Amino acid sequence: VVLLLSLLGLAAAGKLLVVPADGSHWLGMQEVLDMLQQKGHKVVVVAPEVTLHIKPSKNFVMKMYSVPYTQEALEKAFQAFFRGSFEEGWIFRRFFKAYKGMKTLTDCWVTSCEQLLQNKELIRYLEESKFDAILTDPVATCGLILAEHLSLPSVYFLRGAPCGLDLDARLCPNPPSYVPRVFTDLTDRMSFLQRVKNLLFDIPNVFLCNFAFQPYSKLASEFLQQEVTVLDLLRKGSVWLLRLDFVLDYPRPLMPNIIPIGGVNCAHKELSQ
Repeated sequence: VVLLLSLLGLAAAGKLLVVPADGSHWLGMQEVLDMLQQKGHKVVVVAPEVTLHIKPSKNFVMKMYSVPYTQEALEKAFQAFFRGSFEEGWIFRRFFKAYKGMKTLTDCWVTSCEQLLQNKELIRYLEESKFDAILTDPVATCGLILAEHLSLPSVYFLRGAPCGLDLDARLCPNPPSYVPRVFTDLTDRMSFLQRVKNLLFDIPNVFLCNFAFQPYSKLASEFLQQEVTVLDLLRKGSVWLLRLDFVLDYPRPLMPNIIPIGGVNCAHKELSQ
């Protein structure tokens, strides 16, 4: 990441629109934005007034918009999502807990996206600002919609997307014979029956993608005035900055525009004798 940002510094300073995702997604992205500002780039962050971690900073311009939910409601939605994600026990109980938690959080994010797209004053500002590119986490799907509307090259900063939608968009091989699925507790060395089990666990992704992204597809189609899906928008990413590291993640093929940046989330510590 440092090398990439150093190369950006050799070029003329640009104007970057940032549409982040809240929670832990924001923490790593904020460090990148600070470095871009030091290189002379102008950074404009668009975020709702109610957030967990996204706060104004001297290193970027913050453009905020109102949302109908409260801070307490947002915090409860995140808590429900995390409880479901780390549920232990019977596999189907874990799945339905994760499903319920994800739905609660998705409802907040869809409402936030709807409020942003309906904010005519803010949309007009974005149209007139002449940005050079957009940096977004695809989990914050509104960034994909704005990239298409503003005809901007998009840089994705992500760990992953629900139901593996990002894997489909990246066009990278993801065979169930070798890549373990979520909740299976399998490794990349599986027997025949374990591979069958791994394949079966891909089936729920169809339902996960439907409820997680269908509302965004509807918003995008209405706003862009053309029939479009989230997968269509996701495939248009110019550069993918993936917060993964093959020390922890199973190795897999990567396309030329995909850059692993797993170390960006590691805290910097000084070594002392």
